[in-house]
Amino acid sequence: MTSGLWELVLQGVWVTVQLLFFSSLLATAVSFVAGIARTHRLWIVRFLAGFYTEVFRGTSALVMIFWVFFVLPPAFGWQLVPMWAGTLALGLTYGAYGSEIVRGALAAVDPAQKEGGIALSFTPWQRMKLILLPQAVPEMIPPFSNLLIELLKGTALVSIMGMGDLAFSANLVRLALQESAEIYTYVLLIYFVIAFLLTRVMRGLEKKLKAGVGKAPRKKTAAVRVPEGSGVS
Repeated sequence: MTSGLWELVLQGVWVTVQLLFFSSLLATAVSFVAGIARTHRLWIVRFLAGFYTEVFRGTSALVMIFWVFFVLPPAFGWQLVPMWAGTLALGLTYGAYGSEIVRGALAAVDPAQKEGGIALSFTPWQRMKLILLPQAVPEMIPPFSNLLIELLKGTALVSIMGMGDLAFSANLVRLALQESAEIYTYVLLIYFVIAFLLTRVMRGLEKKLKAGVGKAPRKKTAAVRVPEGSGVS
């Protein structure tokens, strides 16, 4: 490929990375809000959070992008730029999957921990902040890592909006070169490299969060010096 075509591909990589960053931030925020809401003591809060989860988890991300970019703007008289339309659609869709991860991790915490917080007269928010989340978050990292990789692959869907992401740029190069095998091999490798780096980062984060969890503190023992000739061997 010529330098101009490589520049087009690199621009697509940059757009994909930006979209992944913004949509993952939104998905993470939505995951925790909806996941914690599904454990709320009020049934209406649990119902609304569950309704959101079922709707967005049960619909296609591709169709959701169509709705956000093509259907809703004419209905409300406004238009989103492709970057924010893709961020909104992907963030809400994958946030629904993430909310189940959060809910499951919170439910897996030993009930005795929650009962201990109640015995200490902690408020529900204090129990969540000081007891439940510190124990649940490390267990969320592996499934969140998988979800992040799925989100990376889902960014290719925004090419239907004409957004210049990696998939869209690769298609333009394919049309220019009339060669599919070469360009799509490069694209597969680029996605793999990004996914591999994300996996390593998430594993490092998991190790950092789990460091010292469930381990008893080490007791320092002072060495006892035995006088010579004491007869102790």
